[in-house]
Amino acid sequence: MLVAPLVQRLVRMDPRVVVLNNVPPQDVITRDNVSVKVSAVVCFRVVGAGKAILQVAKPFEATSQYAQTTVRSVLGQHELDELLAQRDRLNQDIQRILDQATDAWGIKVASVEIKDVDITETMIRAIARQVEAARTLAQQPQAMQLRYLQTLADISSEKTSTIVFPLPLDLIRPLLEQSDT
Repeated sequence: MLVAPLVQRLVRMDPRVVVLNNVPPQDVITRDNVSVKVSAVVCFRVVGAGKAILQVAKPFEATSQYAQTTVRSVLGQHELDELLAQRDRLNQDIQRILDQATDAWGIKVASVEIKDVDITETMIRAIARQVEAARTLAQQPQAMQLRYLQTLADISSEKTSTIVFPLPLDLIRPLLEQSDT
């Protein structure tokens, strides 16, 4: 290949798949306000060398930066249990969004994998307390009645014009049984 000096320069682009392991862990606040650190791996390759050189100054760095913001924005729209249980779907969503954005740069994103989801120690303790409370409520029906009354007190303190007052099933069960006979 001939290169005209001072007018052209030769830039080599590797057509092989590049693995971005250096996407640093991102602080994500999920839709249910849980703070987690998420790291990901992005695999892409340059399919249009001309675009990769002319459209963006540093294609690898730009892809990494865009991957970071996409991970934060996509995962922030979901709750923690979705993030843990539906990784494949979330990986595909991130990959699709990232691929659309980098297409103009001549880059094809092959895959995105959420590598680690780290929950903070304080959040682990809070989840454990909720699980313990749920066990207590399940074992003692009186505790459920207390929780019910606390919820009614919380609702009544709000400035709403309509309050739905459900009756506990214990109170209306005898009436239901009489109507069946």
